[in-house]
Amino acid sequence: MRKKLSKLFAWIVMAVLLLPALVQAAGPAAANIVIVADTRKTTGLLRWWADLYNESHLYFAILTVVLIPVIGVVFGTLADLVMSHIGIDLKSRELAEH
Repeated sequence: MRKKLSKLFAWIVMAVLLLPALVQAAGPAAANIVIVADTRKTTGLLRWWADLYNESHLYFAILTVVLIPVIGVVFGTLADLVMSHIGIDLKSRELAEH
């Protein structure tokens, strides 16, 4: 069993080491891909958001990671207020099973 595992490990290591050479031998290097947001028909906040994406992916990612939890808390709080206003009480729980 150990001999089979060491043989398998040797094949895996060889494949990992030779794979870049095989990929490079496949043909000429591809051109770099540029990913941008189309801002031709956007205005206001959407235009600012797209420009931020186009200028700095790092700032866009940081702002997105910060905004998602903040928006979740705001929507959750609003939903809690609306439900308490219409009579749904989520603060105390009564079990329906007796």
